[in-house]
Amino acid sequence: MAPAEHPPTPDPAHPSVGAGAPGHSRRGEVLPDDPGSRPELLDLAALEEQARGLLPPDVTAFYAGGAEGEVTLGEATPAWRAWRLRPRVLTGVGAVRLGTSLLGSEVAIPIGVAPWAYQALAHPDGELATARGAAAAGALMTVSTSATAALADVAAAEPTGPRWFQLYRLHSPAYTDELARRAGAAGYRALVLTVDLSVLGRRLRETAHRFALPDDLPLPNRPDGTVPTADSPVWTLDDVGRFGRLSGLPVVVKGVLRGDDAARCVDAGAAAVWVSTHGGRQADPVVASAVALPEVVAAVGGRAEVYADGGIRSGSDVLTALALGARAVFVGRPAIWGLATGGADGVRAVLDGLAAQLATTMLLCGLGDAAAVPRDTVTQAPGSIAGGP
Repeated sequence: MAPAEHPPTPDPAHPSVGAGAPGHSRRGEVLPDDPGSRPELLDLAALEEQARGLLPPDVTAFYAGGAEGEVTLGEATPAWRAWRLRPRVLTGVGAVRLGTSLLGSEVAIPIGVAPWAYQALAHPDGELATARGAAAAGALMTVSTSATAALADVAAAEPTGPRWFQLYRLHSPAYTDELARRAGAAGYRALVLTVDLSVLGRRLRETAHRFALPDDLPLPNRPDGTVPTADSPVWTLDDVGRFGRLSGLPVVVKGVLRGDDAARCVDAGAAAVWVSTHGGRQADPVVASAVALPEVVAAVGGRAEVYADGGIRSGSDVLTALALGARAVFVGRPAIWGLATGGADGVRAVLDGLAAQLATTMLLCGLGDAAAVPRDTVTQAPGSIAGGP
Protein backbone atom coordinates (compact mmCIF):
# COMPACT_ATOMS: atom_id res chain seq x y z
CA MET A 1 0.00 0.00 0.00
CA ALA A 2 1.72 3.16 -1.17
CA PRO A 3 1.90 6.09 1.23
CA ALA A 4 -0.61 8.72 0.22
CA GLU A 5 -1.21 12.33 1.12
CA HIS A 6 -4.35 12.67 3.13
CA PRO A 7 -6.87 14.86 1.28
CA PRO A 8 -8.83 17.79 2.72
CA THR A 9 -11.96 15.63 3.01
CA PRO A 10 -11.37 12.88 5.57
CA ASP A 11 -11.68 9.36 4.19
CA PRO A 12 -13.32 7.06 6.77
CA ALA A 13 -11.23 4.14 5.53
CA HIS A 14 -7.99 5.96 6.31
CA PRO A 15 -8.53 8.76 8.84
CA SER A 16 -7.03 12.06 7.86
CA VAL A 17 -7.39 15.76 8.39
CA GLY A 18 -6.95 18.32 5.67
CA ALA A 19 -7.24 22.02 5.10
CA GLY A 20 -10.38 23.88 5.93
CA ALA A 21 -11.60 26.64 8.16
CA PRO A 22 -12.15 25.72 11.82
CA GLY A 23 -15.79 25.46 12.70
CA HIS A 24 -18.43 24.03 14.97
CA SER A 25 -21.80 22.48 14.30
CA ARG A 26 -24.91 24.56 14.86
CA ARG A 27 -27.51 23.63 17.42
CA GLY A 28 -30.10 21.37 15.88
CA GLU A 29 -27.75 20.17 13.16
CA VAL A 30 -28.06 16.44 12.56
CA LEU A 31 -24.75 14.69 13.25
CA PRO A 32 -23.81 11.10 12.41
CA ASP A 33 -24.85 8.57 15.05
CA ASP A 34 -22.01 6.20 14.22
CA PRO A 35 -19.05 6.88 16.56
CA GLY A 36 -16.79 5.37 13.91
CA SER A 37 -17.50 8.35 11.68
CA ARG A 38 -15.45 10.47 14.11
CA PRO A 39 -12.34 8.37 14.76
CA GLU A 40 -10.53 11.27 16.40
CA LEU A 41 -13.01 10.98 19.30
CA LEU A 42 -11.42 7.68 20.36
CA ASP A 43 -11.52 7.36 24.17
CA LEU A 44 -9.12 4.59 25.17
CA ALA A 45 -9.88 4.86 28.87
CA ALA A 46 -13.59 4.31 28.22
CA LEU A 47 -12.78 1.50 25.80
CA GLU A 48 -10.67 -0.26 28.42
CA GLU A 49 -13.46 0.09 30.96
CA GLN A 50 -15.90 -1.43 28.48
CA ALA A 51 -13.54 -4.33 27.81
CA ARG A 52 -13.11 -4.97 31.52
CA GLY A 53 -16.86 -5.38 31.77
CA LEU A 54 -16.80 -8.07 29.09
CA LEU A 55 -13.76 -10.10 30.15
CA PRO A 56 -13.33 -12.43 33.14
CA PRO A 57 -11.28 -10.82 35.95
CA ASP A 58 -8.34 -13.18 35.51
CA VAL A 59 -8.14 -12.45 31.76
CA THR A 60 -8.33 -8.72 32.45
CA ALA A 61 -5.48 -9.14 34.95
CA PHE A 62 -3.42 -10.92 32.29
CA TYR A 63 -3.95 -8.23 29.69
CA ALA A 64 -3.80 -5.18 31.95
CA GLY A 65 -1.22 -6.16 34.54
CA GLY A 66 2.50 -5.62 34.78
CA ALA A 67 5.36 -7.09 36.78
CA GLU A 68 6.39 -6.61 40.40
CA GLY A 69 5.12 -3.23 41.68
CA GLU A 70 4.04 -2.17 38.17
CA VAL A 71 6.22 0.94 38.30
CA THR A 72 7.24 0.53 34.66
CA LEU A 73 3.61 0.08 33.66
CA GLY A 74 2.56 3.22 35.49
CA GLU A 75 5.32 5.40 34.10
CA ALA A 76 4.91 4.42 30.44
CA THR A 77 2.34 6.99 29.30
CA PRO A 78 3.48 9.85 31.58
CA ALA A 79 6.95 9.51 30.07
CA TRP A 80 5.59 10.43 26.63
CA ARG A 81 3.68 13.34 28.19
CA ALA A 82 6.93 14.61 29.71
CA TRP A 83 7.77 16.00 26.26
CA ARG A 84 6.19 19.16 24.85
CA LEU A 85 5.36 19.93 21.23
CA ARG A 86 6.85 22.99 19.52
CA PRO A 87 4.44 23.83 16.69
CA ARG A 88 5.53 25.68 13.57
CA VAL A 89 3.17 28.22 12.04
CA LEU A 90 2.63 29.62 8.55
CA THR A 91 4.17 26.55 6.95
CA GLY A 92 1.59 26.25 4.20
CA VAL A 93 0.78 22.68 5.21
CA GLY A 94 -2.83 21.84 4.36
CA ALA A 95 -2.81 18.04 4.34
CA VAL A 96 -0.77 15.35 5.99
CA ARG A 97 0.93 12.24 4.73
CA LEU A 98 0.78 9.43 7.29
CA GLY A 99 2.14 6.63 5.14
CA THR A 100 5.64 5.25 5.59
CA SER A 101 7.60 2.08 4.94
CA LEU A 102 8.76 -0.45 7.52
CA LEU A 103 11.65 -2.58 6.30
CA GLY A 104 10.39 -2.04 2.77
CA SER A 105 6.70 -2.74 3.46
CA GLU A 106 4.46 0.20 2.67
CA VAL A 107 1.91 1.01 5.38
CA ALA A 108 -0.80 3.67 5.49
CA ILE A 109 -0.04 4.74 9.06
CA PRO A 110 3.06 4.67 11.32
CA ILE A 111 1.11 2.78 14.00
CA GLY A 112 1.26 -1.00 14.14
CA VAL A 113 -0.09 -3.77 16.34
CA ALA A 114 2.38 -5.18 18.85
CA PRO A 115 2.56 -8.93 19.48
CA TRP A 116 0.25 -10.13 22.22
CA ALA A 117 -0.42 -13.69 23.34
CA TYR A 118 -3.64 -15.68 23.62
CA GLN A 119 -5.95 -13.29 21.75
CA ALA A 120 -8.79 -15.83 21.63
CA LEU A 121 -9.25 -15.02 25.31
CA ALA A 122 -10.39 -11.55 24.23
CA HIS A 123 -12.50 -12.53 21.21
CA PRO A 124 -13.44 -15.85 19.59
CA ASP A 125 -11.74 -14.88 16.33
CA GLY A 126 -8.56 -13.86 18.15
CA GLU A 127 -5.58 -13.07 15.94
CA LEU A 128 -7.62 -13.58 12.76
CA ALA A 129 -9.83 -10.63 13.72
CA THR A 130 -6.80 -8.54 14.66
CA ALA A 131 -5.24 -9.27 11.28
CA ARG A 132 -8.39 -8.12 9.48
CA GLY A 133 -8.70 -4.98 11.58
CA ALA A 134 -5.06 -4.02 11.13
CA ALA A 135 -5.21 -4.58 7.37
CA ALA A 136 -8.37 -2.47 7.10
CA ALA A 137 -6.54 0.39 8.83
CA GLY A 138 -3.49 -0.01 6.60
CA ALA A 139 -1.37 -1.02 9.60
CA LEU A 140 1.26 -3.69 10.16
CA MET A 141 0.51 -6.53 12.59
CA THR A 142 3.07 -8.50 14.59
CA VAL A 143 1.93 -12.06 15.36
CA SER A 144 3.05 -13.73 18.60
CA THR A 145 4.58 -17.18 18.92
CA SER A 146 1.91 -17.66 21.61
CA ALA A 147 -0.93 -16.87 19.23
CA THR A 148 -4.14 -18.88 19.40
CA ALA A 149 -4.16 -19.21 15.60
CA ALA A 150 -1.52 -20.90 13.48
CA LEU A 151 0.90 -18.47 11.90
CA ALA A 152 -0.12 -19.65 8.42
CA ASP A 153 -3.81 -19.15 9.23
CA VAL A 154 -3.20 -15.57 10.38
CA ALA A 155 -1.34 -14.91 7.15
CA ALA A 156 -4.24 -16.34 5.15
CA ALA A 157 -6.84 -14.27 7.01
CA GLU A 158 -5.73 -11.12 5.20
CA PRO A 159 -3.10 -12.06 2.62
CA THR A 160 -2.38 -8.49 1.49
CA GLY A 161 -1.85 -7.14 5.00
CA PRO A 162 1.80 -6.65 6.01
CA ARG A 163 2.76 -8.78 9.00
CA TRP A 164 5.79 -9.79 11.03
CA PHE A 165 6.27 -12.88 13.20
CA GLN A 166 7.53 -12.52 16.76
CA LEU A 167 9.77 -15.33 17.99
CA TYR A 168 10.17 -16.27 21.65
CA ARG A 169 12.88 -18.41 23.20
CA LEU A 170 10.26 -20.87 24.44
CA HIS A 171 10.90 -24.19 22.78
CA SER A 172 13.66 -26.59 21.93
CA PRO A 173 16.25 -25.13 19.53
CA ALA A 174 15.07 -27.37 16.67
CA TYR A 175 11.44 -26.32 16.97
CA THR A 176 12.30 -22.62 17.35
CA ASP A 177 14.35 -22.85 14.18
CA GLU A 178 11.42 -24.53 12.45
CA LEU A 179 9.09 -21.67 13.48
CA ALA A 180 11.51 -19.18 11.93
CA ARG A 181 11.51 -21.14 8.67
CA ARG A 182 7.70 -21.42 8.68
CA ALA A 183 7.35 -17.65 9.12
CA GLY A 184 9.46 -17.04 6.05
CA ALA A 185 7.53 -19.60 4.02
CA ALA A 186 4.15 -18.14 5.08
CA GLY A 187 4.90 -14.70 3.70
CA TYR A 188 5.79 -12.84 6.87
CA ARG A 189 8.03 -9.89 6.08
CA ALA A 190 10.28 -9.79 9.14
CA LEU A 191 11.21 -11.88 12.15
CA VAL A 192 10.96 -10.12 15.52
CA LEU A 193 13.24 -11.59 18.19
CA THR A 194 11.91 -10.79 21.66
CA VAL A 195 15.08 -10.70 23.76
CA ASP A 196 13.85 -9.39 27.12
CA LEU A 197 12.23 -12.66 28.26
CA SER A 198 15.01 -14.95 29.43
CA VAL A 199 12.62 -15.80 32.26
CA LEU A 200 9.02 -14.73 32.86
CA GLY A 201 8.63 -11.57 34.91
CA ARG A 202 6.93 -11.81 38.31
CA ARG A 203 3.43 -10.77 37.31
CA LEU A 204 1.80 -10.46 40.70
CA ARG A 205 -1.57 -9.26 39.47
CA GLU A 206 -1.94 -12.40 37.37
CA THR A 207 -0.98 -14.53 40.35
CA ALA A 208 -3.45 -12.78 42.63
CA HIS A 209 -6.28 -13.45 40.14
CA ARG A 210 -5.14 -17.06 39.60
CA PHE A 211 -4.77 -16.61 35.85
CA ALA A 212 -4.49 -19.92 34.03
CA LEU A 213 -4.98 -20.93 30.41
CA PRO A 214 -8.20 -22.85 29.63
CA ASP A 215 -7.61 -26.49 28.74
CA ASP A 216 -9.25 -26.02 25.36
CA LEU A 217 -7.31 -22.88 24.34
CA PRO A 218 -5.63 -23.60 20.98
CA LEU A 219 -1.86 -23.03 20.88
CA PRO A 220 -1.03 -24.18 17.35
CA ASN A 221 2.44 -22.60 17.15
CA ARG A 222 3.68 -24.81 19.99
CA PRO A 223 4.99 -28.31 19.30
CA ASP A 224 2.18 -30.19 21.02
CA GLY A 225 -0.23 -27.31 21.67
CA THR A 226 0.78 -27.05 25.32
CA VAL A 227 2.78 -24.64 27.43
CA PRO A 228 6.42 -25.42 26.59
CA THR A 229 8.66 -27.21 29.04
CA ALA A 230 11.67 -27.93 26.83
CA ASP A 231 14.94 -26.29 27.78
CA SER A 232 16.14 -23.72 25.31
CA PRO A 233 19.61 -22.15 25.27
CA VAL A 234 20.14 -18.48 25.98
CA TRP A 235 20.24 -16.45 22.79
CA THR A 236 23.33 -14.42 21.92
CA LEU A 237 24.20 -11.82 19.31
CA ASP A 238 25.16 -14.63 16.92
CA ASP A 239 21.50 -15.67 16.81
CA VAL A 240 20.51 -12.40 15.11
CA GLY A 241 22.23 -13.36 11.88
CA ARG A 242 21.44 -17.05 12.30
CA PHE A 243 17.68 -16.52 12.50
CA GLY A 244 17.86 -14.18 9.54
CA ARG A 245 19.48 -16.90 7.47
CA LEU A 246 17.03 -19.56 8.63
CA SER A 247 13.95 -17.49 7.83
CA GLY A 248 15.24 -15.51 4.87
CA LEU A 249 13.76 -12.44 6.59
CA PRO A 250 15.14 -9.20 8.03
CA VAL A 251 15.46 -9.43 11.80
CA VAL A 252 14.04 -6.94 14.30
CA VAL A 253 15.38 -7.12 17.86
CA LYS A 254 12.63 -6.24 20.33
CA GLY A 255 13.20 -5.30 23.96
CA VAL A 256 16.15 -2.92 23.59
CA LEU A 257 16.44 -0.12 26.16
CA ARG A 258 20.14 0.86 25.91
CA GLY A 259 22.09 2.56 23.19
CA ASP A 260 25.09 0.25 23.48
CA ASP A 261 22.86 -2.81 23.14
CA ALA A 262 21.17 -1.28 20.10
CA ALA A 263 24.52 -0.68 18.40
CA ARG A 264 25.63 -4.26 19.12
CA CYS A 265 22.40 -5.61 17.63
CA VAL A 266 22.89 -3.62 14.44
CA ASP A 267 26.52 -4.71 14.22
CA ALA A 268 25.27 -8.31 14.50
CA GLY A 269 22.97 -7.87 11.52
CA ALA A 270 19.68 -6.53 12.89
CA ALA A 271 17.69 -4.56 10.33
CA ALA A 272 15.82 -2.75 13.09
CA VAL A 273 15.66 -2.40 16.86
CA TRP A 274 12.45 -2.06 18.82
CA VAL A 275 12.51 -0.04 22.04
CA SER A 276 10.17 -1.84 24.41
CA THR A 277 9.58 -2.61 28.07
CA HIS A 278 7.42 -5.63 27.17
CA GLY A 279 4.38 -3.74 28.39
CA GLY A 280 5.95 -3.37 31.84
CA ARG A 281 5.68 -7.14 32.28
CA GLN A 282 9.34 -8.13 32.70
CA ALA A 283 11.99 -6.38 34.81
CA ASP A 284 10.53 -3.66 37.02
CA PRO A 285 11.23 -0.82 37.37
CA VAL A 286 13.05 -0.16 34.11
CA VAL A 287 13.60 2.96 32.07
CA ALA A 288 10.49 4.04 30.11
CA SER A 289 10.52 3.67 26.33
CA ALA A 290 10.10 7.44 25.92
CA VAL A 291 13.27 7.94 27.96
CA ALA A 292 15.29 5.19 26.27
CA LEU A 293 14.31 6.04 22.70
CA PRO A 294 16.60 9.08 22.10
CA GLU A 295 19.66 7.18 23.34
CA VAL A 296 18.88 4.20 21.11
CA VAL A 297 18.29 6.39 18.05
CA ALA A 298 21.58 8.21 18.62
CA ALA A 299 23.50 4.94 19.02
CA VAL A 300 22.01 3.40 15.88
CA GLY A 301 22.90 6.50 13.91
CA GLY A 302 20.61 5.78 10.96
CA ARG A 303 22.11 2.33 10.29
CA ALA A 304 18.81 0.59 11.08
CA GLU A 305 15.18 1.47 11.64
CA VAL A 306 14.00 2.11 15.20
CA TYR A 307 10.50 1.47 16.58
CA ALA A 308 8.94 2.00 19.99
CA ASP A 309 6.03 0.81 22.07
CA GLY A 310 4.93 1.20 25.68
CA GLY A 311 2.18 3.52 26.84
CA ILE A 312 1.26 5.07 23.47
CA ARG A 313 -2.28 6.29 24.08
CA SER A 314 -2.82 9.32 21.82
CA GLY A 315 -1.86 10.85 18.51
CA SER A 316 0.41 13.32 20.30
CA ASP A 317 2.26 10.39 21.90
CA VAL A 318 2.79 8.98 18.41
CA LEU A 319 4.08 12.32 17.13
CA THR A 320 6.46 12.60 20.08
CA ALA A 321 7.90 9.17 19.30
CA LEU A 322 8.34 10.08 15.64
CA ALA A 323 10.09 13.31 16.60
CA LEU A 324 12.44 11.37 18.89
CA GLY A 325 13.49 9.19 15.97
CA ALA A 326 11.09 6.25 15.87
CA ARG A 327 10.04 5.27 12.37
CA ALA A 328 6.82 3.82 13.76
CA VAL A 329 5.14 2.91 17.03
CA PHE A 330 3.24 -0.18 18.08
CA VAL A 331 0.30 -0.56 20.44
CA GLY A 332 -0.67 -3.65 22.41
CA ARG A 333 -3.29 -3.08 25.08
CA PRO A 334 -5.34 -0.55 23.05
CA ALA A 335 -5.62 -3.12 20.26
CA ILE A 336 -6.67 -5.79 22.76
CA TRP A 337 -9.40 -3.55 24.20
CA GLY A 338 -10.60 -2.89 20.66
CA LEU A 339 -10.57 -6.61 19.89
CA ALA A 340 -12.48 -7.46 23.07
CA THR A 341 -15.20 -4.88 22.43
CA GLY A 342 -15.58 -5.05 18.67
CA GLY A 343 -13.52 -7.77 17.02
CA ALA A 344 -11.88 -6.73 13.76
CA ASP A 345 -13.93 -3.52 13.63
CA GLY A 346 -12.80 -2.67 17.15
CA VAL A 347 -9.13 -3.09 16.27
CA ARG A 348 -9.56 -0.93 13.21
CA ALA A 349 -11.39 1.74 15.22
CA VAL A 350 -8.47 2.02 17.64
CA LEU A 351 -5.92 2.36 14.85
CA ASP A 352 -8.10 4.77 12.86
CA GLY A 353 -8.67 6.85 15.98
CA LEU A 354 -4.97 7.16 16.82
CA ALA A 355 -4.19 7.95 13.19
CA ALA A 356 -6.84 10.68 13.09
CA GLN A 357 -5.47 12.22 16.28
CA LEU A 358 -1.95 12.10 14.81
CA ALA A 359 -3.09 13.80 11.62
CA THR A 360 -4.80 16.61 13.53
CA THR A 361 -1.79 17.15 15.78
CA MET A 362 0.56 17.22 12.81
CA LEU A 363 -1.53 19.88 11.09
CA LEU A 364 -1.58 21.93 14.26
CA CYS A 365 2.22 21.64 14.41
CA GLY A 366 2.69 22.61 10.76
CA LEU A 367 3.95 19.17 9.76
CA GLY A 368 2.99 17.44 6.53
CA ASP A 369 4.86 14.11 6.51
CA ALA A 370 4.91 11.53 9.31
CA ALA A 371 8.05 10.00 7.81
CA ALA A 372 9.98 13.25 8.22
CA VAL A 373 9.19 14.71 11.64
CA PRO A 374 12.04 17.00 12.80
CA ARG A 375 13.69 16.33 16.16
CA ASP A 376 13.07 19.92 17.23
CA THR A 377 9.30 19.26 17.15
CA VAL A 378 9.55 18.29 20.83
CA THR A 379 11.38 19.50 23.90
CA GLN A 380 11.52 18.24 27.44
CA ALA A 381 9.08 19.79 29.87
CA PRO A 382 10.80 21.50 32.83
CA GLY A 383 11.35 19.02 35.64
CA SER A 384 10.17 16.10 33.52
CA ILE A 385 11.29 12.48 33.68
CA ALA A 386 12.16 12.56 29.97
CA GLY A 387 15.80 11.96 29.22
CA GLY A 388 18.32 11.38 26.49
CA PRO A 389 20.20 13.72 24.18
